[in-house]
Amino acid sequence: MIQKNVEDALNAQITAEMWSANLYLSMSAYFSANGLPGFANWMRIQYLEEKDHALKFFDYIVARGGKVKITNIDFVQTEWNSPLLAFEETLKHEQNVTTLINNIMEVAIKEKDHATQSMLKWYIDEQVEEEDNVQTIIDGLRMIKDNGYGLYMMDKELGARIYTPIITPAN
Repeated sequence: MIQKNVEDALNAQITAEMWSANLYLSMSAYFSANGLPGFANWMRIQYLEEKDHALKFFDYIVARGGKVKITNIDFVQTEWNSPLLAFEETLKHEQNVTTLINNIMEVAIKEKDHATQSMLKWYIDEQVEEEDNVQTIIDGLRMIKDNGYGLYMMDKELGARIYTPIITPAN
């Protein structure tokens, strides 16, 4: 059985992951409207991954005999002034998610909940990858600056990203 405060922290993270999904879907719409289908694709895949992350938490709570609580998701931003600013916001957001995951780990450590600690290690590794991927795109956008050809090439590169669902107990 899962401890109540661990369950509460995991339920809060489900809401955070769904908010993240909505943010990335909003960014995908922004990029689509601005003629950057590759950037839109990259963000749409982020949206799908965040939904997967929420479901992985969902399935874990159920598997541990807990109760999933779905709550309201706040509104997300819909406009950015440039691709660089959108990705800088993405990096800040991913760093915040890393903090949230680390905070849940601290709760699990305090409760000596080894199963939750084990599950959270996947998320910790995932966050390192997420932050690194976004930083790489930011670095590229900073090099490109206002070069239209460079932006075009990056758009093509980001358009090649393919969605790979994560495996959860319900799959």
